[in-house]
Amino acid sequence: MIQTTPFHERTAALNETQLWSHWSNHLVAGRYQLSDKAEYFAVRNAAGLFDTSPLYKYRVTGREAEAFLAGVLARDIRACAPGGAQYTCWLDERGFVVEDGVVLRPARDEFLLTSAEPNLAWFAQRIGRRDVRIEEASDELGALALQGPRSRDLLAKLVPQVAQLPYFGVTAGEIGGAEVTVSRTGFTGDLGYELWVGAGDALRVWDALWESVQGHGVQPFGLDALQMLRIEAGLLEIGADFDSSRYAWNDAHRSTPLELGWGRMLGDMKKDDRAFVGRRALEREIAEGTSRWAMRGLVVDWQDYDRLYDEAGLIPPKDHTPVIEDSMVYDDGYRQRVGYATAFMYSPVLQRHIALARVRPDLAEPGTLVKLELTVDHHYEPVAAHVARLPLFNPERKTA
Repeated sequence: MIQTTPFHERTAALNETQLWSHWSNHLVAGRYQLSDKAEYFAVRNAAGLFDTSPLYKYRVTGREAEAFLAGVLARDIRACAPGGAQYTCWLDERGFVVEDGVVLRPARDEFLLTSAEPNLAWFAQRIGRRDVRIEEASDELGALALQGPRSRDLLAKLVPQVAQLPYFGVTAGEIGGAEVTVSRTGFTGDLGYELWVGAGDALRVWDALWESVQGHGVQPFGLDALQMLRIEAGLLEIGADFDSSRYAWNDAHRSTPLELGWGRMLGDMKKDDRAFVGRRALEREIAEGTSRWAMRGLVVDWQDYDRLYDEAGLIPPKDHTPVIEDSMVYDDGYRQRVGYATAFMYSPVLQRHIALARVRPDLAEPGTLVKLELTVDHHYEPVAAHVARLPLFNPERKTA
């Protein structure tokens, strides 16, 4: 059954295109106006509002909640103090990623874990005899993201403590007479915040926030603009840049956190005393150097790109619409396949064609020259590109 989010009454009224997508059985706007690029620039230049309510949300509480999460999450939750949040992932016993998500810690023994796919049973089956409760809160909470360079100043007018909230910090406040939890998180790679509110209070919060931001260039943005934003920011999407190990048909469609560029989550394994799920497999991967891929960005050589189209008698397209499918990556001599890109687009802010790609670890050094295979005039053509670290767009304001 198709559901609507707690904010749907307001988002539907603003959706001029009436283009909707399905996300976790919910209707979510693909774009609100004819130009998804206008929504994109609202986020990069001012701020945008995104209804992220379809995320699955789980409350984890109890005296041993921290110990439980320390044993099932790859990132050490013990390093996240109350009032903080973490980007994390969880693995299977072979060290392959089940999924990623954000965990908020509003209090010592209280956590809110989010994910794009349902994971309640996976976590519940691993509780054992611990004093832990995990509850589904997906329908109880609405989630609204305010993202962009003006987001701090605009939100601080309603929740003053936001002005001092650090990157990945969590605080509580009130908007429109309703209690909200605010986290300095998001999926755009920009300065931004997410608001977590009881479903029954969602419209009151939207109305108060929407009224407050009028005249400041704020626009609602949909999934189409979000794809552009997250690719520039090097933020990976399940089902696009990687697959859950639970649903993959074979190991070619499974990934370890090291192969996805998430090694920073693991910290110093020699100092980490946790026996979390998948740890032994990761230790073997590190010791034996068996990572198959390194996740990197690719930046296309614009002159070589233009040459391909010029020689075909075509105008070189500068299309911002993301292509979410595999494109092969070859060595600089176009002799051997050395990886594949999972997302490709023309970045409006970087003024370059860019891609998210997996490349062989020995070619992962920034600046390494490779060939990205594109389709020009109905046949494959290699275009020069260089390897770059992610994120490709990383403004100081994001963490300042």
